[in-house]
Amino acid sequence: MEQARSTISKIFNGEPHTYTRFNLTQNMEGDTSQVEMKLSSDVDEEVGENGVGDNRHHHNSNGRPYMVQKLQRTPRNLCYMACGVLLIFIIGFLIGYMTNKKKELAPVCASSISVVNDDIPRETGAAPLMDWDDVKKLLTEKFSAAKLEKVLSEFSHSNHRAGSSQDESLANRVLQRFKDYGMKAWTDEHFIKVHDPPAAGYNTFVFKNASEERPRGFLSYSAVGSVQGAVLYAHYGEDNDFQALSDRNVNMNGRVMLIRAGKISFAEKVANAARMNASAVLIYTDPSDYNIKGDIEIYGHVHMGSGDPYTPGFPSFNHTQFPPAESSGLPKILAQTITLDMAKKILDQLSGSKRPDKWEGFSKLGDETDVITVNVNNVLTEKRIHNVFGVIKGFVDPDRYVVIGAQRDAWGPGYAASTVGTSVLVELARSISDMVKNEGFKPRRSIVFASWSAGEYGSIGLNGFKVAASPLMHTLIENTLKEVKNRDGILYKQFAKDNFETNIVEPMRMDSAAYPFLAFSGIPSMSFRFSPDNSNYKYFGTMQDTADNLNAATSSQVPQLAETAGRFAGHIALRLVHDHLLQMDVMKYYKVVRSYVTKINGRVKEVLQMRPQLLPKSLTVQWLISATGSYSRAAQSLQNDIQNSDLEDIEMCRLINDRIMAVERNFLSHYVSPRQSPFRHILLGSGPHTLKALTKHLDALKTNNPEANAELFLNEFALATWTIQGCANSLAGDIWSLDNEI
Repeated sequence: MEQARSTISKIFNGEPHTYTRFNLTQNMEGDTSQVEMKLSSDVDEEVGENGVGDNRHHHNSNGRPYMVQKLQRTPRNLCYMACGVLLIFIIGFLIGYMTNKKKELAPVCASSISVVNDDIPRETGAAPLMDWDDVKKLLTEKFSAAKLEKVLSEFSHSNHRAGSSQDESLANRVLQRFKDYGMKAWTDEHFIKVHDPPAAGYNTFVFKNASEERPRGFLSYSAVGSVQGAVLYAHYGEDNDFQALSDRNVNMNGRVMLIRAGKISFAEKVANAARMNASAVLIYTDPSDYNIKGDIEIYGHVHMGSGDPYTPGFPSFNHTQFPPAESSGLPKILAQTITLDMAKKILDQLSGSKRPDKWEGFSKLGDETDVITVNVNNVLTEKRIHNVFGVIKGFVDPDRYVVIGAQRDAWGPGYAASTVGTSVLVELARSISDMVKNEGFKPRRSIVFASWSAGEYGSIGLNGFKVAASPLMHTLIENTLKEVKNRDGILYKQFAKDNFETNIVEPMRMDSAAYPFLAFSGIPSMSFRFSPDNSNYKYFGTMQDTADNLNAATSSQVPQLAETAGRFAGHIALRLVHDHLLQMDVMKYYKVVRSYVTKINGRVKEVLQMRPQLLPKSLTVQWLISATGSYSRAAQSLQNDIQNSDLEDIEMCRLINDRIMAVERNFLSHYVSPRQSPFRHILLGSGPHTLKALTKHLDALKTNNPEANAELFLNEFALATWTIQGCANSLAGDIWSLDNEI
């Protein structure tokens, strides 16, 4: 994605396309501000009767904070269709900060028309471009199921694994489509390192001296080698599953964990097992989660990160000579997928203690006599991949853009994982291009259509409905559901049932295509899924992800469901490039932060009461509460500025939009290395720097867990506090708008 941004910026600035290392470091400075807030009862004791912190009139003499962001390297998986249809849709709205300083502010001028090199009239003033109702109507007319059917057939292929000739052929086909639509289109070529199954031989395991099993599925980026250990059933491999085993005093050292797929990503399962000092992980599909045949092989990756793990913190530049380096997210233990039939042979013979009552599945956990030998012989290979881009330039703010994309590669046929998503992407590109060329639609901002490869390796690329998104986008998503229709009526009435957050919103998983954009790069992003008959499509990551199976799961309604998903995605993208001011609700994050602060405040009191020797008696949550209040005050101030803004003032609109877009980026902790902790978002990321980790750390201190470290907690607690305060300072805008009384 960094490579793409650099290239896109050159297009907008009229510069030639070259490969350049793109390193974005943005400093955000600002003083602290006064607190006005009211938290829940657990926090009231700290903030006082009127919700104003005790330190309201204290001054901070420390230097101002700065925020540093290094954008993600080559995420290759933006969106894919599944669950008849599951469409993972990414909106990465990259506001500014990539162009030259002389380009930062658009000229403030009267409504006028100028002509640029592509002979399309472009407005340089702030005149209305097109009524929003007309934009919605045009998209509905242009984007239809009938037109999607032909595209679905064209992009269907029996095999298009990343780096294969079939994948390259599909890339060229997408590129030609973009050119045919009159878009500025290009291809970026990258050389990446991935694991493939052994070219000669097999990955194997032998349980209790039975015959050797040879699974064909595999997990890219597993450690390689051979280990022997006793099997231990660990349910889904979540933190609470391993905690349940620890509470039973189960010895996990050197064990081979047998874990069922689902709930969290493969990478998280393996990372959790590694923390328990396991020697290997075997992952299978349990029939209660996956209604598929017992001999179905599954595929995936176990890199606890994003992009090429052998160029951590950077894109996969073409044969750049990096010093030898590996991502900290690469596992040190073996990991392998096995079929359900293989898993049953193991589970049926396990002895030992009974599983916890809340766990589903087989009854025994396994003991030291259930010995298994696991061999993983995956081969590290280099592949050439192609990412394809097409741009519709904006007429007012061309250097601000929305990214819409789709994963193009798959382990096998990948009909749901890639074919449908690629088809929707191409058809949306055609529809919106036609709206611009022939219908008079003039987007204020640019739209970038992207077709990524190597998504299967971890972003190197009447139906149920769920969405996972940045809280900034929740209001926009809710409003969109109230406007978009399908054959059964308004989407909001079908799915939300008058409770959007309960029935629609779900947490964003690490294996979501949107996650790296949000948690690594600080770009407001979203993913959503339609699932037929409230069930899940079971063939992701298998060779059975075919057109026949997806049609069977959707009663042959794939084009119709793709139409609904595409209209929803297109509606959101068009709204973001049409309006003068972005529909991003900065107050949504205040609710998230406030919830965590309430939990942390209560847990700190409990630790001080139960184990006072672990934390300083002087420890207070007051500064965290005050920083949260600063954010609330800044968000309310922004809302007031929006209410009083003049939409005809281009400079004012750009400045307000920049303040909105800075929120997501400024929640990235600039106190941790993107190489060691790539998902730096303190609210939605992963690692000890997150507010979620702080609450867990306090729980560990409360129970005197040997892994708890009071000094580490205090350090992360202070840094998280200042990250929130820095975000509030940036949101407040100009330095003279800051209140210096915190």
